Amino acid sequence: MGTIDGLPPLREVIRTHDLVAKKQLGQNFLLDLNLTAKIARMAGDLSACDVLEIGPGPGGLTRGLLAEGARRVVAVEKDPRCLPALDEIAAAYPGRLSVLAGDALELDLPAHLTPPVRIVANLPYNVGTELLIRWLSPPVWPPFWESLTLMFQKEVAERIVAKPRGDHYGRLAILAQWRTEAKIVMHLPPEAFTPAPKVHSAVVHLKRLAAPRYPADPAVLSRVTAMAFNQRRKMLRSSLKGLGGDVEALLESVGIPPTARAEEIGLDGFCALARALTARP
Repeated sequence: MGTIDGLPPLREVIRTHDLVAKKQLGQNFLLDLNLTAKIARMAGDLSACDVLEIGPGPGGLTRGLLAEGARRVVAVEKDPRCLPALDEIAAAYPGRLSVLAGDALELDLPAHLTPPVRIVANLPYNVGTELLIRWLSPPVWPPFWESLTLMFQKEVAERIVAKPRGDHYGRLAILAQWRTEAKIVMHLPPEAFTPAPKVHSAVVHLKRLAAPRYPADPAVLSRVTAMAFNQRRKMLRSSLKGLGGDVEALLESVGIPPTARAEEIGLDGFCALARALTARP
């Protein structure tokens, strides 16, 4: 059977380079090149963009991104076993693939990219949420990227797009939806991967907003939501006691009943609370 780019099928690549997925690296390889090309298309027109990919493994999504016309792909791979396979892809796409060997949590990624930048990745399960939080919490907004098209465990994806009063609603939903337009664009079953994980997966597309939806100090908003959701079953008048002062009056000043719980409060309410806390003497 032919492939999207004339390179060997991924199962053959894995056999040739002995790339057994390592659980400690959070590796689950997506081998269907039709699926990887579909994920690449979810990121939109990439012909004028640098694309950052984290954890390419044997290069299935990398090949999808290049075949779909990405101007340039910068792939960050921690596992040295995968580098020869990625070098073969780079040779097939001269000048369009740069591979950085190392840990994405430790590298200065923007220094290797030319705007506009989009991030597209089947993120390793063990670092996916941490990377997302970093990308959503830069010191300056807007960030270096235009959009994120990322694969997560389904439960994490649902936390990103969750709405108030839902089981998955929490800090991650507020962080993502405060500064981006976030939606789930694709679902994948365990059998799409090698080895098959025990959970379903989903692809989330997050498009950055020019400015946050509501004004708030990021550090204050983070503190308030952390306190509220760390004790999500408690009433806010109890979970926010650590803020000091008259918490009930603070809540009432922004129209939030002191008896409400964190899961009942929308993004606008938490931002209003953060502003009120910032303005408090």
